[in-house]
Amino acid sequence: MNQLLVQTSWWVPLYSLLGAIITLPWSSAIVRRTGPRPGAYINLLATIVAFIHGGFLFRATWGHGPEFLIINWLNTGDLDLSFVLEISQMSTGAMESITGLSLVAQVYALGYMEKDWSLARFFGLMGFFEAAMSGLAISNSLFLSYALLEMLTLSTYLIVGFWYAQPLVVTAARDAFLTKRVGDILLLMGVVSVGTLAGSFNFADIEVWAETAELSPMVANFLGLTLIAGPIGKCAQFPLHLWLDEAMEGPNPASLLRNSLVVSCGAYILIKLSPVVSLSPLAETTLIVVGTMTAIGASLVAIAQIDIKRTLSHSTSAFLGLVFIAVGMQHVDVALLLLLTHAIAKALLFTSIGSIILTTSNQNITEMGGLWSKMPATTLAFVVGSAGTIALIPLGNFWAMERWVNGFWSVPWWLLLLLIVFNGLTALNLTRVFCLVFLGPTQPKTRRAPEVPWPMALPMVSLTIVTLLVPLMLQHWQLLLSWAGPWARTGPDPAVFDLPLVVISGIVGCIVGGMLYLNPNRTEPVQLPWKPLQDLFAYDFYIDKLYRVTVVLAVEQFSRFTAWIDRYFVDGLVNLVGLATVFSGQGLKYTVPGGSQLYVLTILIGVALLGLLMSSLL
Repeated sequence: MNQLLVQTSWWVPLYSLLGAIITLPWSSAIVRRTGPRPGAYINLLATIVAFIHGGFLFRATWGHGPEFLIINWLNTGDLDLSFVLEISQMSTGAMESITGLSLVAQVYALGYMEKDWSLARFFGLMGFFEAAMSGLAISNSLFLSYALLEMLTLSTYLIVGFWYAQPLVVTAARDAFLTKRVGDILLLMGVVSVGTLAGSFNFADIEVWAETAELSPMVANFLGLTLIAGPIGKCAQFPLHLWLDEAMEGPNPASLLRNSLVVSCGAYILIKLSPVVSLSPLAETTLIVVGTMTAIGASLVAIAQIDIKRTLSHSTSAFLGLVFIAVGMQHVDVALLLLLTHAIAKALLFTSIGSIILTTSNQNITEMGGLWSKMPATTLAFVVGSAGTIALIPLGNFWAMERWVNGFWSVPWWLLLLLIVFNGLTALNLTRVFCLVFLGPTQPKTRRAPEVPWPMALPMVSLTIVTLLVPLMLQHWQLLLSWAGPWARTGPDPAVFDLPLVVISGIVGCIVGGMLYLNPNRTEPVQLPWKPLQDLFAYDFYIDKLYRVTVVLAVEQFSRFTAWIDRYFVDGLVNLVGLATVFSGQGLKYTVPGGSQLYVLTILIGVALLGLLMSSLL
């Protein structure tokens, strides 16, 4: 392995961070005469350099074992906080995927946000985003990974609230930040506990410790639950899933990264912590239950949405639910494959819907139609992205499902049923969007919808080609899916046609969606026959209202109680002492003659009484 590339591997995240810092004069409007585009170009150049450097590093690590780069930060007494970077074909491949998709999103943003005067600020935030995710990919330190996750939380808050003049945007940014903080606090407890028990924050040392660790059931369960709490929030899993839906108020290029990569970062950390999570059967069961509820529940909610971005955001939460189930079952190689195939397909879907939103200035799918003839490249991109998301031969997600099922008689019956239902609902949802947006009669808002300009078309077409080439990439990179570790899956090689039921469910979902939404005799939107059930899905199972009457109400009442205590008890006691001092002083000035002898005598008597009181207490 080229040692120079290994020693400079930490430069790759640094490029994006430096690009964001150099952009500050344009981001903060200190430089105005040149406009915001120079700042955008600086960040774009930094991402290109990072992508090229990461590409050379990926090729250098191919076929070699992992190497570790240690950066000493703080070493005092028994405390050793060293940042360890893992340079392996898996970590560098993940980092290259991040810089590649970030490059696509930034080129796409040049066209999507062409007339936005805050373009430089947006690109600076994207660089901050990219730096945190790239560092997370090669980090082998739990402490450093937690710090980078916090950078992602801050980045999410800033970039969701990019258009801060809009009230809904401010609310969405606040909710995204606070929701993630709930899981982050619990995760921090787990990080400190693991570092104390294992004696190290490095994932390699934690893995070795977990192989021989003997913990009581209570300690193991509490430790496992705290470690999975953070990823539950980061990956928008039930019950901390509402933030991703609200985060769609931000610019679409940022939504592209958020739905393809940012949510995957929490799952990536969960995968690295899986040796510790496996010590707790309760934590594994919780992952399976939470993932199942999110996969099915979010799929049903997505079908009832009319906002095109929110429809896809709920499908992201649902897909990450499958990743949680895979980690809970210790099928970590499947979880990695699901993350890779989902990231590429979902990025392509968001480039296509971003083109639709820009040309129609509309996000309501019930007000669209007939775009296939006006926007052929966008139509093809949506079709390919949808096929890559559904388990349809021969695109990427089919191979992820096939590797998981691996002969469906060897997996639990409930998992097979779950995959069938999930794949069918996903196919129905994407077919529904396709029929309403691209097929059917032309609507007033889609009558004059041209194809997007080249800065948006180039990334979209490039991602379309990459999505089609995913099967060849997986075949060529088979070593990445068999990396060693205690979670490496063993068993017979998967056959090609082991999951006909899952594939058939996707086909059935497409057929049912086409029959429902291409009916020429239907003049009203398709709804369930029972309106309360339709509203239950449309309003996300009323989780928001449930939070308002439970958590929000409890916090509000407690805040009012503490405010009353502070105002009338604490402040009242202080004010009472102050008033007593003022009135006693005013009274004394009319009773004393003014002689110094009397003042000295009064002080001596007071000191004597105070001494007698203290001696009696002792």
